[in-house]
Amino acid sequence: MEAFQYNIQILLRIAGLAQLVLVLGSLAVPRVLNWQAELAKVKPLLKQMFWTYAAYILLTNLCFGLVSVFAFAELTNSSILATLVTGFIAVYWISRVLIQFFYFDRKGFPKGIWHRFAEVLLVALFIFLSVVYTGALYLNYQQL
Repeated sequence: MEAFQYNIQILLRIAGLAQLVLVLGSLAVPRVLNWQAELAKVKPLLKQMFWTYAAYILLTNLCFGLVSVFAFAELTNSSILATLVTGFIAVYWISRVLIQFFYFDRKGFPKGIWHRFAEVLLVALFIFLSVVYTGALYLNYQQL
């Protein structure tokens, strides 16, 4: 179990760095998906709510990344808090994968090889994050 914990800690640090890169990449999404023109069509309140939700998602991903990079040992110490936090993050990323495949309207995705490549890369990242945090949850739960 000790080797598993060590491997999960390495994967958590990688996951944390990946989430920080995701945050930086997310800054390009409004331009790539032309949010300014699309949001010009909606009422100000809806636009404000959309930007608020987008900021919350960005900050959540940033915090997950920072916690994973700087507190990976605490995320695997088998405490109730570690179990709950890794469980929450696992559910967050698993939900994101499910949303990608079962909710998003594929007709609205940008066309082109680079957009397709970016989507595949993002989905692979979301699956990786789901697996890593589920592994951390499993580790914590086993040692409660």
